[in-house]
Amino acid sequence: MPSRKFADGEVVMGRWPGSVLYYEVQVTSYDDVAHLYTVKYKDGTELALKESDIRSQSSFKHRKSQSSSSSPSRRSSSRSRSRSRSPGRPAKGRRRSASQSREHKDDKKKIIQETSLALAVLVLFKPSENNTKRYNGEPESTEKNDTSCIILEPKLKPDLEIKRVLEQYSLRSRKDDKKTEEIFSEKKTFVAVKPIEKVPSKTKELEFGGRIGTFMLIFLLPVTVFYLLLMCKQDDPSLLNFPPLPALESLWEWRVFGVFLLWFFLQAVFSLLPIGKVVEGLPLSNGRKLQYRINGFYAFILTAAAIGVLLYFQFELHYLYDHFMQFAVSAAAFSLALSIYLYVRSLKAPEEELAPGGNSGYFIYDFFTGHELNPRIGSFDLKYFCELRPGLIGWVVINLAMLLAEMKIHNLSMPSLSMILVNSFQLLYVVDALWYEEAILTTMDITHDGFGFMLAFGDLVWVPFVYSLQAFYLVGHPTTITWPVAAAITVLNCIGYYIFRSANSQKNNFRRNPADPKLANLKFIPTATGKGLLVTGWWGFVRHPNYLGDIIMALAWSLPCGFNHILPYFYVIYFICLLVHREARDEHHCKQKYGLAWERYCQRVPYRIFPYIY
Repeated sequence: MPSRKFADGEVVMGRWPGSVLYYEVQVTSYDDVAHLYTVKYKDGTELALKESDIRSQSSFKHRKSQSSSSSPSRRSSSRSRSRSRSPGRPAKGRRRSASQSREHKDDKKKIIQETSLALAVLVLFKPSENNTKRYNGEPESTEKNDTSCIILEPKLKPDLEIKRVLEQYSLRSRKDDKKTEEIFSEKKTFVAVKPIEKVPSKTKELEFGGRIGTFMLIFLLPVTVFYLLLMCKQDDPSLLNFPPLPALESLWEWRVFGVFLLWFFLQAVFSLLPIGKVVEGLPLSNGRKLQYRINGFYAFILTAAAIGVLLYFQFELHYLYDHFMQFAVSAAAFSLALSIYLYVRSLKAPEEELAPGGNSGYFIYDFFTGHELNPRIGSFDLKYFCELRPGLIGWVVINLAMLLAEMKIHNLSMPSLSMILVNSFQLLYVVDALWYEEAILTTMDITHDGFGFMLAFGDLVWVPFVYSLQAFYLVGHPTTITWPVAAAITVLNCIGYYIFRSANSQKNNFRRNPADPKLANLKFIPTATGKGLLVTGWWGFVRHPNYLGDIIMALAWSLPCGFNHILPYFYVIYFICLLVHREARDEHHCKQKYGLAWERYCQRVPYRIFPYIY
């Protein structure tokens, strides 16, 4: 175990997070596990810093003494001139030393005044930015609800920003610029080191069981999908009643694959239409922001119109039900081919474009989790497109096909109440996701995970063919429920949706504009990253209230299928496991990102998803 370099109580110079400036701090403690020093600034701010971000005061004093001396060239030139003077004549430099000293001090005062002016101009004339770039510091008080005191986050290169403003609002003549630069080099109190370039490092902490786990998941996920679909076709879909394996030739049909490709590229065309607003995503590691066109809801409307035209011309939409397994195989084959293409192209991607969680250097792991963060063909973002369009909208189309298949197979004039509830609940969920499409830009899938087999298979196969399992089950296993039961299930779904939507809206509004007067009643814990951690409202109830609402809705989707078999409840069981695992991933990343602020937040909000349980 490496020994610590600085002792408790020692006064050192600590780098302020996100900047190149060092301030005087006092070491208060040291974490032997995380190898982080807890330091306290003069204003009471406490932060956790790495040893590389801390320097001794002696090194700064040494630099300051060097900078205050004349430059080597000036020293050498003065020596060369002094040899030509007579011994009795005093040196020119000594005769003018007093006047030069006064001028030097006046120049220093002028520079300090201009620096103050520059900082004031920065505050007054800097346009407001996205809330993800705001800086709140991390004071001793753990909660704040006065959003008017939020100041802008320091830039990575503040000296350049100050220099730009000084040139624009200068109080001195241009001939003094050279002298000013010399004074700045002498007057620097906070020493700037080399700018830090954020280049994604190798992924050290492997998730999903590492190389062995991801290798097994590549086979386990498709097997699970096919097993569930085969079970739904059984008259008795019990877990112990294993379905017979179909003939391999019956699982593939080129016509079905052609229909899937037509669907995929039709959604791609809809996403490229110049309708909807264009927004910027979160900053990448190199500071660049990608642009995204928000038109998912318009694509859904166009898709609904196209389906309506097909039904008007008496197209048999239950064709999806008759070839459901073949469609699943086609989607799986396409997602595998897409994953191979994504990995091959990621090998030529620049280092700063690689995913933080998929840059391990192991082929299987990077292939599964995704090696490149935002693979694009021109302006067409492959990951962002697949997240919401073909799979999510396809889920609604599949549900509609199951509804029509139920009516045809059972000779019904209208669909069953159970089928209506399942279609309605899940339609609301999809429409909500498309209406609030912009919110996905801050999720872990977009900001952290690369685009590999995990997301490609999940978006194109798992979502449309597993999430529609309840509707597929009801076609072969009709379930009758009474109106009071249907009303109770509807109330349960509405409660889940209310928690889900209000929690997400509260979070998104706070991220977008924490100074909004409507959010003045919300308390939050400021962090060194500029983001606040809400400790009131839904986010003061549990750490992930949106997950709680998601799980309640998932239960409401399964209840219309009755209690004869556990198969339709696979979704809610899987979803609980998924969200618990995702919560653990969030917990790990937030602890690394927010440090002490996250620990205080966990003390303030102890329950993760289920209040008083977990």
